[in-house]
Amino acid sequence: MGGVPPVRDAREESASVITLPGSLHAPAASRAFIRTALSTPRATAVLGPVTARDRLVDDAVLLVSELVTNAVLHAGTPVEVSCRPVADDPGVIIEVADRHPASAVYSGPDTPRRGRGLQLLGALAESWGVTYQRTRKIVWLRLNAIPYRSESDASPSSTLGGEPRFAEVIGPAPPAEGRYRTAEWVDRSGSSFLAESSELFAGQLDEHMVAALAGQLLVPRLADWCAVWLRSESGRPRLSHVWHNDERRIAALRTALTSQSPPTGLDRSAVPWPWPDFADDHTAAGSALAFPLVAHGRDHGVLLLGRTDVAQPTEGVVRLLEDLARRVAQAVATARQYTRQATISLALQRRQLPPSLARIPGVDSAIVYEPHGEGLTVGGDFYDLFPMGQTRWCFLLGDVCGSDPEAMSITGLARHLVRLLAREGHGVESVLTRLNEALVEEDIEARAGGGEQPLPRFLSLLYGELEPESAAGGARCRVASAGHPPPLRLTADGSVVPAASPQILLGIDQDYEFHADTFVLAPGETLLCVTDGVTERRRGKRQLDDGDGLADILRGCGGLGAQAVAERVRRATHDFSPEPIKDDIAILVLEALPITGTDILGATPRV
Repeated sequence: MGGVPPVRDAREESASVITLPGSLHAPAASRAFIRTALSTPRATAVLGPVTARDRLVDDAVLLVSELVTNAVLHAGTPVEVSCRPVADDPGVIIEVADRHPASAVYSGPDTPRRGRGLQLLGALAESWGVTYQRTRKIVWLRLNAIPYRSESDASPSSTLGGEPRFAEVIGPAPPAEGRYRTAEWVDRSGSSFLAESSELFAGQLDEHMVAALAGQLLVPRLADWCAVWLRSESGRPRLSHVWHNDERRIAALRTALTSQSPPTGLDRSAVPWPWPDFADDHTAAGSALAFPLVAHGRDHGVLLLGRTDVAQPTEGVVRLLEDLARRVAQAVATARQYTRQATISLALQRRQLPPSLARIPGVDSAIVYEPHGEGLTVGGDFYDLFPMGQTRWCFLLGDVCGSDPEAMSITGLARHLVRLLAREGHGVESVLTRLNEALVEEDIEARAGGGEQPLPRFLSLLYGELEPESAAGGARCRVASAGHPPPLRLTADGSVVPAASPQILLGIDQDYEFHADTFVLAPGETLLCVTDGVTERRRGKRQLDDGDGLADILRGCGGLGAQAVAERVRRATHDFSPEPIKDDIAILVLEALPITGTDILGATPRV
């Protein structure tokens, strides 16, 4: 443990790298990333036969999921994952880095309460370590694609290259000389095995990962093979995962089970199952039991276990398996609930945010959007950039006060109402005035309805119009800031000036008269618009924008394009403090460019 990873630079051409937000979406995204990275032509060429590669991929997915989960829960920052196949002694080097160097690596006596990531590393990785840098912590590991050993060399646990199954990490296995005589082990270690299994399942938010973990927990500890069916919303079963202690026989077992349909309407107890027809000269028939996966009165699927040379498992073993099946069912139900909530969140976000930004002739644009939270809620920040006819474009950046579902609905309503008002011909001042009136009226009506008094809904909004200049390039801009951090303009000579005067939040005073500021965004000039997640980023008692901090950052962006400016501001926001970011971040950058012959008015929107 310790030291530096045996890799020169995770960003070199042979490495795949992804940066994930510090939310509960990150573990699932990291699993998908690893599977994709290890299925590239180069990875398959390096890692060799599919049997060895599949085992390595499964272990890599498990380890990365645990490490990313640990980073999200304990650091709370964005997480960078890199994956690099290595040809010498074929394998893969993986790094998981967070931006919280003070966060601890939990591997001491209290590790069972903190997570199993590093214990799994010790069991599965060829080598691993932790590297602390000034601004981040890196956990690195190496996995080798070890080919199958011959059957005569195989240990009773049927592991690859003698490496223990990860299930061995979370509880002692029955003695090797009495592998099928598990009653004593169940009495002695069954309760701790169930407790540790529950903890492992609790960290999973993907139902198919739950099924995979169940198979690897049970085989070869309590069964020779295992299969898990999961039922869809319509009740149709689908074979999710199949595992066998002889991994070369998984394909044959899957084929045999595919033609069988698990029974429906099972109660919570085990029922006998006909032995599948995949036996050969190496394996005799045995007994199989099916355990329903029932949680909250709903049938989520079936767990099927088979053991050779055992006519009937003991009552204690069956009770243990029934308890484990209930934990699997609960984990599947939790993962499905999370998926449903995430789906709702994405649907809300699709209404809140535009699918694309319009392309403006003579103006380059870029957006950075990072919602804060655990992935189950939509951020309060929103943005838009849309055309109005052939010669005018509208842009906005807003933030609703609050983060509850009702507040989130305001964001989508505001964005669509602004579009509607703009298309009816209302200018900047009129759009803000009418949106302000709508928010105040809605608040008055909600309070008049009686019952629990709702929270007032205030909205900060930066809204403007751009009219590109025809020959000289650049654009004429009218912009107003209602309770929003004022936009900053980086001029061609390198100076930074506010581009709009501050005004009150929308939703406070129905009679307030808003006004707009007008200027020309000349070629070579940049307009920076941000939400308060940037300006109010804290480091102790200091905020990022104290002493014109944001202007200083923009002043150092001379000569950069719109996307580079947005990325520099984003990185400066993250680097301002080692603490996790606690608010949404939205950054909109508009850079005036000379018009070319191929960039004319009426250009099509850019996705």
